Amino acid sequence: MRKKFSFLYSIFSILFSISSILFLLISCNEDVLPKPKAYLSLEYPKKSYKELEIIRPYSFSILENTTIINEKNNWLKIKYPKLKASIDITYRPIKNNLKELITESEKLVFKHTVKAEQIIPKDFVNSKKRVFGSMYEITGNAASHIQFHITDSTNNFIKGSLYFYAKPNYDSILPAVSYIKEDILHLVETLKWK
Repeated sequence: MRKKFSFLYSIFSILFSISSILFLLISCNEDVLPKPKAYLSLEYPKKSYKELEIIRPYSFSILENTTIINEKNNWLKIKYPKLKASIDITYRPIKNNLKELITESEKLVFKHTVKAEQIIPKDFVNSKKRVFGSMYEITGNAASHIQFHITDSTNNFIKGSLYFYAKPNYDSILPAVSYIKEDILHLVETLKWK
C-alpha cells in the first residue's frame, strides 16, 4: 500500500510540474519589447529678467542667466549655455520693404515643413507700444522650434529663431523649448523701439 501511494504521489508530482510549466508557457504570450530610452528630468532655475545692456534700436528684457553675444548690424545672439540653445536675433531697418521682410521671414519658417509635424502661429498686436508680429511654434524634429518676427510697421523689423546645438529630437527637448518660449513671449511683451 505504501509503494502504491508513493508511486501515485510521484506521478501526481510529475503531472503537476508539467501542467504548471505548460500553464506558465501558455499564459506568457505577450511579446517582450525592449524598454524605451529614458530622458533626464530637468529642473530649470527660477526666472529673473534684466534689461538688454547693449545699445540697439530696440530694447527688451532677457533672462539673467543667459549670455549675450554682440554681432554686427544690430544683430545679437542670446545663448542658453546649460541648455545648449540660442535665440538668434536679426535686425533690419524698414526701407519701404516691410512686405518683403515679412515674406522672407515666413519663407524661413515654412522651410521646416519637411521635418515639422505641425506649425502653430500666434500673432502679437500692441498698438500702444507699436509692437506687431507673429510667432511660429514648430513641432517635430525640425532645426528650429520657434521663429518669430516683430515690427513697428514703419522703421524697424526683428526676426528671431530658437536653435539647439544638438541633433533634433523633439520629445527630449520639449521641456527646454517650453522654458525658452516663456522668455521669447517676455521679450515681445517688454520690447521697446528707440
